Amino acid sequence: MTTILQSSLLTDFLYPFLLVFFILFAVLEKTNIFGEGKKQLNAVISLVVGLIFVGAVFPKLIAENMVLFMSVGLVVIFVGLVIWGFIVGKTPTPGKKWSTFYAVLLTIAIVVAILWASGIGGAVFNGIEAIFNFLFDSNWSGTFWTNVLFVVFITLAIVVVMKAKPGEDKKK
Repeated sequence: MTTILQSSLLTDFLYPFLLVFFILFAVLEKTNIFGEGKKQLNAVISLVVGLIFVGAVFPKLIAENMVLFMSVGLVVIFVGLVIWGFIVGKTPTPGKKWSTFYAVLLTIAIVVAILWASGIGGAVFNGIEAIFNFLFDSNWSGTFWTNVLFVVFITLAIVVVMKAKPGEDKKK
């Protein structure tokens, strides 16, 4: 059973048109490419580009897939920020290292989204899946990764003990 919001007319034409129209209109308004106070010109250009976009099949499919990916991504980010708020109790203020981390994470997410939305990501993901199957689904991998984890935990314990200063617990 489909609702009126899931009808083909809305999902295939109106939603992509409105998305492209409003994003392009906002960008044109913000950048003032055609001059200041040219709302009508910006609206007409956005209308024409939106109609051309809806008429083309392949770009519209990529945009539809990107919107799906973006929606899931926004929900994941929102949940992460809610959990951050519960744990820390204040607004996150990332420093330079965290800003770089977020930029790298965003770049990876955009590349994955483009690969997935364009349809060429299947071969890439199949290759990555083959590598993971070799590393984690082979008959030798269980024992190997268990030993690696033991070595990592023992190394971390040694590092923590070596970094600790004597008498640190008496200062409290």
